[in-house]
Amino acid sequence: MVGAASRSAVYRAGMTGQRLVAALMTALVTALLAGCGAAMATTGPAPADVRTAPERPYPVGVRQLTVDLNGPRPLPVTVWYPADPPASPGRTTGAFARPAPAPTGRYLRSFTATSLAGSAVGPSRPMGPAGPPNSGAQAGPSVRVRAPMAAGRFPVVLYSHGLRSLPALHAQLTTRWAAAGFVVVAPTYPRTNLRARNFTRDDVRNQPADARRLIRHLVRLSARPGDPLGAHLAVNRIAAAGHSAGGHTTLGMFASGRPSPLRAGIVIAGGRLVDGPSRPLAPMLFVHGTADRIVPESVGRAAYARCLGPAAFLSLPGQGHGEYLNPSRPGFPQVLDTTTDFLRWALYADRAALGRLPADATSPGTTTFTTRALPT
Repeated sequence: MVGAASRSAVYRAGMTGQRLVAALMTALVTALLAGCGAAMATTGPAPADVRTAPERPYPVGVRQLTVDLNGPRPLPVTVWYPADPPASPGRTTGAFARPAPAPTGRYLRSFTATSLAGSAVGPSRPMGPAGPPNSGAQAGPSVRVRAPMAAGRFPVVLYSHGLRSLPALHAQLTTRWAAAGFVVVAPTYPRTNLRARNFTRDDVRNQPADARRLIRHLVRLSARPGDPLGAHLAVNRIAAAGHSAGGHTTLGMFASGRPSPLRAGIVIAGGRLVDGPSRPLAPMLFVHGTADRIVPESVGRAAYARCLGPAAFLSLPGQGHGEYLNPSRPGFPQVLDTTTDFLRWALYADRAALGRLPADATSPGTTTFTTRALPT
């Protein structure tokens, strides 16, 4: 503990508030690059550089970057993020918070009838396991290519795709998370993506290391003064999420004995071990259909049972491997609400979102929700 004499010396040195922040950021970058410390549950106040959880959705921007372009495993990354409003007047959006849940979903109703036209993902791409995108209010937020980022630093969600998929095919979910105040970074894994020339499912075991490499890259960006992306990243507030093999990848990032900077994880239709035993201490959310024939629900349940920290399980009776990721299908509102509430609690310390979880997750005949050791 720093004594009064030491504090006086610091004051006499004339260190300003900005220099204090810079010093803290330097220490944080050093710690994260070293990968020190196991991921732990986080329920306290968000750091000063992270604003409180937003009550209204942001416009969404999208940009691309590549990690280790000339290396043996270059990693293209799609980044969706909260953006500044367009210069010209446009559509307005409603508030996130609503007095009571409705069948259409708390966060689903936050968006007006906009489409993804004009974005890097294109207006007519399929939604991977969930089928085609939808028109009208279900199409999600409008997305602008390389739009200026909104002011401030935002928590980060690293999203991993499944086998023979692409980040763009999950935009129905990831763009909504971005509108909710998260920077979503989605790598295209080199040997399991839809366009991989040398596809092999065995390469999933290498993907947790790819994801950690991306995190290290983001930490370095965050330390560059004025970087158009890094200056808006709260690298002390990172979660991982993924579908199918991307869910296995996510769980692998919490492998036992490996230090992790992750604050939370979301495993969708996944749970197999690909990088050694995994018994996460950080909060974990599992999402799974009971009729999943590709990754049986029992796999997700086993991973849920191994968690040492707070955990929750959203089950979708009768559903398969991911149709609930399509806004037109039953269960999508609950998946969106539950994952968004979970991220707001884990990364923004939003206790109200934690309190909403059981009601937002539960829809008789559509979903069931169980938890273990979640704070009350």
